Amino acid sequence: MEYKRILITRTDRLGDVVLSTPIIRFMRKMYPSAYIAFMVRPENRDVVENNPHLDEVIVYDKYGLEKSFWKTFLFALKLRKKKFDVGIALHPTNRTHIILFLVGIPSRIGYDRKMPRLLTRAIAHEKEKGEKHEIDYNFDLLTQAGFNTERADRRPYIVTSDDDKKLVRVIKKEFGIGENVIAFHIGASCPSKRWAPEKFAYVADKLAEKYRADIVLIGAEETGKFADEMIAKMKTRPISLIGALLIGELAEFLAGCRVFISNDSGPVHVAVAVKTSTIVIFGRSDPGLSPKRWAPAGEKDIVLHRDAGCGRCLAHNCEKDFACLKAVTAEEVLEGVERVLGGFYSRRKGRHGNCFG
Repeated sequence: MEYKRILITRTDRLGDVVLSTPIIRFMRKMYPSAYIAFMVRPENRDVVENNPHLDEVIVYDKYGLEKSFWKTFLFALKLRKKKFDVGIALHPTNRTHIILFLVGIPSRIGYDRKMPRLLTRAIAHEKEKGEKHEIDYNFDLLTQAGFNTERADRRPYIVTSDDDKKLVRVIKKEFGIGENVIAFHIGASCPSKRWAPEKFAYVADKLAEKYRADIVLIGAEETGKFADEMIAKMKTRPISLIGALLIGELAEFLAGCRVFISNDSGPVHVAVAVKTSTIVIFGRSDPGLSPKRWAPAGEKDIVLHRDAGCGRCLAHNCEKDFACLKAVTAEEVLEGVERVLGGFYSRRKGRHGNCFG
């Protein structure tokens, strides 16, 4: 298979796009002289905007400008001019498969869901079984389509811009944020993924005291109400950057943090992509939503997850008052931080005296 113009699509959420970045790197290595484009929703453009392995980022606004079928049809007609010879849909949607078909791409690879007859190669979709990590499922799609992925580098990555770097320096200066930072993200898309704000508050207070670290809260604006609950329970005063960072800026900020503590959410994968160690609290036991599929992919990352003995996970309709989440203790999170940061702070102590207070 010798492809000269490649289109890769991933039009779901932040974490999903981050976990698809190894596919971009793989395709560039396979086809060093090919023209490679990646299609995303507008809010996730920053994930791949500065990716050195891409020639173009194509934005498909399926909830905005291209919401109607007619607008999607016109969008596809514009893409026809780019003459892609292969399209790879990493996430199955009716619209994505329709677009690949309307664009007239000869080789259309994807999953056997959501109008798979519009594809030329439809691979069995088994992600709901949760038997592998999402990154491995992405590569399985390529493997079954005939690509040799045996030696592929499967680490997610994000490259930030000079503007991102400059803006983060300005933000740190304005908010008085130093270099010793522990960041928190306490929001999530579903209550079955949100650990108690008062537990986050307890952990943050302990870490601020023990490590003399700046505690910084990040997240989208909708995270604000949970952050307010956390702040109200804290003895120390954290710095809130809730709603203040775009994705590229978030990636640059997290790259300078000592550790990132979070619920199961997209920013976790952003942190991993910039090589910041993460501690993630997982709820839910459904295989397709479990840590086995969605855990952070870094070497030193820690996942905290408890099985509440549910025969079937009902997610936000939980009948056990989210017992799996409640089973994770603040002490476990603090122990996780000690495992991640112990070496770093031991070295600081040796150079600068006792930093534990």
